[in-house]
Amino acid sequence: MARAATRRNLKRLLSPKSIAVVGGDLAARVIRLTRDFGFAGPIHAVHPTRNELTGVPCVRSIADLPSAPDAVFLGVSREATLASVKELSALGAGGAVCYASGFSEVSDGDRLERDLIASAGDMALIGPNCHGVINGLDGIALWPDEHGIAPTTAGAAIITQSGNIGITLTMQERGLDIAYMLSVGNQAVLKVHDYLDVLADDPRIGAIGLYIEAVEEVGDFAEAVLKCARRRLPIVAIKAGRSEAAVQTALSHTSSLAGSDALVDAFFHRYGIVRVDSLAELVETLKFLSLAGPIDGPRIASLSCSGGDAAMLADLAHPLGLDLAPLPDRTRGRLTDLLGARVAISNPLDYHTYIWGDRERLTACFGAVCEAGYDATMLVHDYPRPDANDVAAWDVTTEAMIAAHRTHGGVGIVVSSLPEAMPAHARRMLNEAGLTAMQGLPECLKAVAASVRLGRAWRRFDCHPPSMPIDSPPLPLDGKPVVATEPAAKALFTAHGIRVPEGRRVAISQASAAAAEIGFPVVVKTAAAVGHKTELGGVALDLEDTVAVHAAAVRMSSLSPEVYVERMLPSPLVELIVGVKSDRQFGPVLVVGEGGIRVELQDDNRFILLPTDPAEIRDALQALRIWPILEGYRGAAGADIDSLVDAISRLATLAIAQRKSIFEIEINPLMVYPAPDGAIAADALVCTSESLNIEEVG
Repeated sequence: MARAATRRNLKRLLSPKSIAVVGGDLAARVIRLTRDFGFAGPIHAVHPTRNELTGVPCVRSIADLPSAPDAVFLGVSREATLASVKELSALGAGGAVCYASGFSEVSDGDRLERDLIASAGDMALIGPNCHGVINGLDGIALWPDEHGIAPTTAGAAIITQSGNIGITLTMQERGLDIAYMLSVGNQAVLKVHDYLDVLADDPRIGAIGLYIEAVEEVGDFAEAVLKCARRRLPIVAIKAGRSEAAVQTALSHTSSLAGSDALVDAFFHRYGIVRVDSLAELVETLKFLSLAGPIDGPRIASLSCSGGDAAMLADLAHPLGLDLAPLPDRTRGRLTDLLGARVAISNPLDYHTYIWGDRERLTACFGAVCEAGYDATMLVHDYPRPDANDVAAWDVTTEAMIAAHRTHGGVGIVVSSLPEAMPAHARRMLNEAGLTAMQGLPECLKAVAASVRLGRAWRRFDCHPPSMPIDSPPLPLDGKPVVATEPAAKALFTAHGIRVPEGRRVAISQASAAAAEIGFPVVVKTAAAVGHKTELGGVALDLEDTVAVHAAAVRMSSLSPEVYVERMLPSPLVELIVGVKSDRQFGPVLVVGEGGIRVELQDDNRFILLPTDPAEIRDALQALRIWPILEGYRGAAGADIDSLVDAISRLATLAIAQRKSIFEIEINPLMVYPAPDGAIAADALVCTSESLNIEEVG
């Protein structure tokens, strides 16, 4: 209930009818910027000694305000901020921007931030340690610094944890209309998911951009993202920390693979958040999704008057999964008639300069490609500098693309190779005509590829909404971690329907007899509860007779008085790693990938948040580089995919059922065979809490 009240107050804060400022020069700047932006409502100023701020009369205290303001800017010290928030909350104010630093981001500020949270009550509070909010839709600038946002009727909202990055983004000259800029700082009261939830209700917003350092309150974040998806509101994010070192290796390969950034990727993939790596990508992707939205598929057509442009586009498009499919025969015939025999007709198309400046023939050329049925048609078009050149001929080309698009429709894109080669007047012409003006060829193509992925994700959500996080926050694990013996781990697997080789746990003196009963060749492993058996000399493979078995068992006697003897499996089609790691933020997370002892070096794996389903597991397998082998490479027999997916699903179910007790589970390798042999767990590692008797569970 408190969260709902705070979000209602956030709406008051973002689109206020009345504003108050508290402070001196910073507050005066907010008044000036807000008035310059066109805000016509009442603005009140609070200062203990000044008579006025930028022409606005001052009252001496918050208690002297004539009414509870919807929005307040607090440009005072941290101690004064805390006192002001208490007064404003009691007064019934909607919310406040807390500009002051010196809270949880510094060593002595934690207590002050806790007091700030308690004092806010139901009031919406942005910050502390932030720049605040600019609302370009309604002319609000609770922001004490310069900015480059112009009034607009629609656009993208951007939420950033960095105030300076927020300022930089407002200064972009790429034609992205910014509806809201939110610098959120420490997020003491309001988290990113609160802003997402409220912004999703504003139909004037076409996309949301994020610059974040962490995903907080995972379950609430996921719910807000899905609300945006239902409203068809794209989210594009920069998540700082790709270079963060992976978590410390514990017992398994799974642990060393499961760095926090890989899990963020898994989270973003599941919920349809587009991840980008630079501010240029962020702006171009937001612009494309705001104006064009997700496109239906990856088939694109490219037009340019340069073979170099055509070749560069083709090279950049291929690794992104964009399909420059051949032009239809009818289109090829029309283009040959228009362009002549000296022009090679292909996709991408270099239409040369024979028709340069000829509006009618350019329009016909572009129209022939626009009507060919591609998911998007792209014109590479670089202007010279307008301040030093006559650009009239370039405008003709732009106007021809507009005319072709007006006649034939579809998704039309005009992109400059370099950002500066698309002047402002050309952007306006194109965007007003319903085409998307993009700046920078690599960023443009990445944006188009991202829009294809987002479209697929939303269509998938319509049929099968993604699973929510199983626990948010994750359940605490009971007790200290204890490594189970492999016999116990495999008994647990068997109890949950995961196939394992036939095996016996026996005293060292009985190892040869057990091997004879199972049948050669066999594997002998120590029965000790250790994580890295191979490194300790606790594994002997492919033993062909009782003498070799006895010798191997004796060598392992220093590790344990017992050994585990099991059938040696034949060489598989593929060895996979399948593991589950309990993450402190995301809860249990599943990894699937190419297995073996060099699993970290191979770097061919995918992470899946739990709970999951067979379709998501299959998608993860298809994303692996070894998928062609699993599918059946060059006519060879493929894997029993249904059995493989079933085995992974069963491991995920086991991990969920025992999530309060299991720290890690790993099968490496999971031996994968063609039908009917399926998938068999050749090795097993289970790390449980000391409170769990794994023998009883099995």
